[in-house]
Amino acid sequence: MGKLIILKLGEGDFEKGFPAILQIGDEHARPTVEITGKLPPNPEIPRDYDRWQSIYRNLRLPSRPIGLPKQVTPVSSVEECQQITEEFKVHFNNWLASDSFRPIREKWLEKLTLGDDIRILLQTKNLRLQKLPWHLWDLLERYPKAEIALSGIAYEQIHRIVTTGEKVKILAIVGDSQGIDTKADQELLKQLPNADITFLIEPESKELTDKLWEQHWQILFFAGHSSTQGSDDIGKLYINQTESLTISQLKYALKKAVERGLQLAIFNSCDGLGLAREFADLHIPQMIVMREPVPDQVAQKFLKYFLPAFARGDSLYLAVREARERLQALENQFPCATWLPVICQNPAEVPLTWEELSKNISNLSTSLSKTRHTRAIKNRLGFSLIITASIAITTLLMGGRYLGLLQPLELKSFDQLMQLRPPEKPDSRLLVVTVTEEDVKAQKVEKPQGSLSDQSLAKLLETIELYQPAAIGLDIYRDYPVDKNYPELAKRMQTNRLVTVCKVSNPQKGQPGVAPPPEVSIDSLGFSDILLDEDQVVRRHYLALTPPLSSACNASYAFSVQLALRYLYNQGIKLKFTTDDAWQLGKLKFKPLEAHTGGYQGIDALGHQILLNYRSAPSLEAIAPQITLGQVLAGKLNATAVKDKIVIIGTTAESFKDYSLTPFTVQRKLQTIPGVILQAQMVSQLLSAALDGRHLLWSWSIWGEVIWVWSWSIIGGLLAWYLQRTSYLLLAVGVGCIALYSSSLILLISLGCLVPLVPAVLALGGNNVILAAYLRNIVQHQ
Repeated sequence: MGKLIILKLGEGDFEKGFPAILQIGDEHARPTVEITGKLPPNPEIPRDYDRWQSIYRNLRLPSRPIGLPKQVTPVSSVEECQQITEEFKVHFNNWLASDSFRPIREKWLEKLTLGDDIRILLQTKNLRLQKLPWHLWDLLERYPKAEIALSGIAYEQIHRIVTTGEKVKILAIVGDSQGIDTKADQELLKQLPNADITFLIEPESKELTDKLWEQHWQILFFAGHSSTQGSDDIGKLYINQTESLTISQLKYALKKAVERGLQLAIFNSCDGLGLAREFADLHIPQMIVMREPVPDQVAQKFLKYFLPAFARGDSLYLAVREARERLQALENQFPCATWLPVICQNPAEVPLTWEELSKNISNLSTSLSKTRHTRAIKNRLGFSLIITASIAITTLLMGGRYLGLLQPLELKSFDQLMQLRPPEKPDSRLLVVTVTEEDVKAQKVEKPQGSLSDQSLAKLLETIELYQPAAIGLDIYRDYPVDKNYPELAKRMQTNRLVTVCKVSNPQKGQPGVAPPPEVSIDSLGFSDILLDEDQVVRRHYLALTPPLSSACNASYAFSVQLALRYLYNQGIKLKFTTDDAWQLGKLKFKPLEAHTGGYQGIDALGHQILLNYRSAPSLEAIAPQITLGQVLAGKLNATAVKDKIVIIGTTAESFKDYSLTPFTVQRKLQTIPGVILQAQMVSQLLSAALDGRHLLWSWSIWGEVIWVWSWSIIGGLLAWYLQRTSYLLLAVGVGCIALYSSSLILLISLGCLVPLVPAVLALGGNNVILAAYLRNIVQHQ
């Protein structure tokens, strides 16, 4: 949204100073800030300007003036002009930096940013103030998208009648061209897109007035000689070698042209401030004139730079600023070329763009009326409409979310964010012993009942215990007793260091479960049950549950919990329960999932479950160091890999089908990992959270999520409110979605926080589309 600044300089003179009022606001809206100040007396300013003007006009540059009074002073040099220019710039900015004017400067700096598109209107009826080069103000130069225009104190908006056509109508008047090249101007005009140009080459006054009366014009262009003469600063146009006209002599014809849609007058000729003052009485929306006599090459270059910038979609102000600043390259030959172009603006009119002219030419007055009507509707409806619409959208989205309608999308977005996190180091506190397909085949002679025979298990446990691990986890079902030929194995199965698994039965689903090994006590038993979402992906971590009375597996704690507790006990950390029955390990508190938590809505939250924060290091299976059963039995196990570590034993043989889907993808397919790796992920999550401060995954309360979604809904409404062009609106929504996605990822990585991404995206886009469509519909019907 552009900014409009109005700087009003009231009655006064350079002997007494000038009262000043600064107004700041958004385009198409009332000012929101107003502050007063004063420009102090400084009679040196007009004298310095007169000195500069005298030197500049005696440079004898080939330019486009006729009738300027001849000077008797010697011809000035370029160096002399450049020196007086720098001196004037210093004096001018010192004046504008005076203490009495400082409140205006400070309020400007407070309310405006360097990225703002800013139009500045200087409103004063003092002719000497209008002549000053305000573009030299250091405050204005600091803002790259700002440009200043002159404006009168008295103005009004002219009602325009309907015009018809398919192209931008331009009347190009080429006046007296003695000693200058106006053909270059004509060629530049011919290159404009979607333009219908009528050239009048050195016309007679009757021909010119007839053209102004008979047709509808959007742009009036003049190239040739012009000047400002007399004590009243009357501007003259030399339309041919024998005739000159003042604006007052064209008053009625120009007035009719303005009523029929004339939007812009460009006088690419000399000394045009007098022309601008006379045009002000006709209330033309915008003019571009030259402050002083303009060298022929400067006039051509300005047109060359301005027209393409304006035609490609830049605002009139930014196009003039770009063209003006590009003239700096000519100042070694033509000093002060950047001083010459000046915009004169009717404050009652809306600044135009080339696109607005070309797209709305068939009904200019209707278009302008529609624009104003849209603004009036927005002002009438006010910010309350945005709030009301955002509340309605948020209520609808959060209600649908509560019913589970968004859960599939939210889980998919969760999966994507999880995969974008940076990789982590493997957990060196774990060692995974895998029973591979080759290990299973090697045990055939031992006739194992599962993937691990009693003989191999006995050797494996004997070897591992020799190196003093903190805990051993056997993630292999053994619902049968140890063979009587291995009494030592039966004793090892009863040690507190070993944790084995069983599976809790589920009578409602007809799942009988798996009984534990007969030799193992309940204190060394952990259930291996996992939680599957509707897409069969494991995203949650079971910590505890209450087994049914009929279940053969009576373990209350998960296999991963039993192993983690043994390790943490050695570190001086015990499981405690808070007053609200929450788990606590050291400083870590576990907030269990509820039926409606984050992206999950209406899930079975029985037991104690949390989200599983997978460690990708650099892949899921590389969670910890690994060694195969065959390698251990062959004596390749290193003592340092076992001492004080958690050793987890499990099968990776595909024939036993102990694999689970994860949120991660490989080649666009969900990645599966063996059950023993999944258990290692769960153990690592508990250890890392309790000992390293690694974040568990969590989400906000319901009200926190509502505020988050509502905020993005408001942003979507504000974008629809302030951006009228569809292309700008789509770009802004796209940037908003990127910002939303990025902030969600940052919160996940830095805090482990899962924010409602999908509802927020829908709120941003939904409120934007609905509000934009609603406003468009209101405008069309009214």
